[in-house]
Amino acid sequence: MKKKKIPLRKCLGCNEMKPKKNLLRVVYNSEGIISVDATGKAQGRGAYICNSEECFNKAKNTKAFNRAFKSNVPEEIYKHLIKELDIDESQN
Repeated sequence: MKKKKIPLRKCLGCNEMKPKKNLLRVVYNSEGIISVDATGKAQGRGAYICNSEECFNKAKNTKAFNRAFKSNVPEEIYKHLIKELDIDESQN
């Protein structure tokens, strides 16, 4: 019996390849709107990040989202991601 292939994506924070279902997808669409994609199927350029505070902080500090989207990511998007990841805002 043939084993089903699991799609892998690279986390922006830790740069590790992980199963797509274990990562949070952030999308930059054609109108220039950046949002969190819970379904994983929204139109636009996607970037993935682990559901951990350490990976989020590393991605934010190294401006990995800016490079992934080839655009400046506003602070409000980072605040929205903090809420999605259940990270303590006082540490950022």
